[in-house]
Amino acid sequence: MVMNVTEVMEYISYALIVIGIMAFMVSVVAQVIKSWPGLDVLPTSAVVIVLSFVLCPVTMIALLSWMGQPIEWYMVFACMIAAFVVALVAMDGWERLKQIWERTKYKDRQ
Repeated sequence: MVMNVTEVMEYISYALIVIGIMAFMVSVVAQVIKSWPGLDVLPTSAVVIVLSFVLCPVTMIALLSWMGQPIEWYMVFACMIAAFVVALVAMDGWERLKQIWERTKYKDRQ
């Protein structure tokens, strides 16, 4: 299977859209949970991580069942990795992701 650059960029765009939507959902649910009496003592980071690890697989399973696709082991593995990224974005936002990108970019050495 040969993929051209346009297809790869399309898939990357879809992945970024999904990560953004999931991070928004996790942030909203975390804020609602943190506003409940008695749960405001929980660390926000822990709530966000747990929510990411719950909402991402649930969303993946719902999407795949809606599409009628089988759930493979590598999809679950990729979903867990994506849950880390979603938690990172939901906790620290896009600024942290931009900082990581800037540190890994090639720097012209003169």
